Amino acid sequence: MTGQAPSVRLRGAALRFGGRAVFSDLDLDLPAGRWTCLLGESGIGKTSLLRLIAGLGSADETRGHLSCSDGLPLAGRVAYMGQRDLLLPWTTVLQNVVLGARLRGGRAAARETEGRAAALLRAVGLAGREEDLPGSLSGGMRQRVALARTLFEDCPVVLMDEPFSALDAVTRHRLQALASDLLRGCTVFMVTHDPLEALRLADRIEVLAGLPPQLRPVFEPAGQAPRPLDDPALAQQAGRLMIVLGDGARAA
Repeated sequence: MTGQAPSVRLRGAALRFGGRAVFSDLDLDLPAGRWTCLLGESGIGKTSLLRLIAGLGSADETRGHLSCSDGLPLAGRVAYMGQRDLLLPWTTVLQNVVLGARLRGGRAAARETEGRAAALLRAVGLAGREEDLPGSLSGGMRQRVALARTLFEDCPVVLMDEPFSALDAVTRHRLQALASDLLRGCTVFMVTHDPLEALRLADRIEVLAGLPPQLRPVFEPAGQAPRPLDDPALAQQAGRLMIVLGDGARAA
């Protein structure tokens, strides 16, 4: 990871899209070096909030004050992985992973980092596919390339939108553990629809619920991530979290 991970603070966040208020007056704290997961119903604004933090919003109107604990801007220190893999179809899997290095430093910089990119591709189960084009890969494979590209960026702040959603259960379990290990010490904010995934990975869980949507009190799972799925405590915590999610849905 390049640089120490800061905490991130968002105050008074508001977003309008298509003339409709998605949310307003949201406050969010992402603690330094910890993994925060966001849960909530589909369409409630989770992805919009993530994109607002990343500076990628295409909404009609956004506002909010974003700051980092070290006083430096977030721009240039954040890796973003969206729901779509956004791989360039005309270039190889390996070149897609090193795309950021090439954009920043040209072909020479990309070549210097290809060894690390290849190691990440092996780690996500894509050894031997480095020279393939994205069109030859399944949806789950493409998502693994996108994950490798995100990990390759080695940023102190990482934003991810359902990064494991297209994977089979065994691969998802393995890559959750890999991401947890490689992103240790980073400030991570991840959107997910899977309560067990959030409980396995997160230090803190936020729930976006209600009408208008508001962030519900923080839920902090016990134990160190990645937590084993056969841990009896996880089932207890899952039940508590489902009650919070259900209460939020009824409030809407």
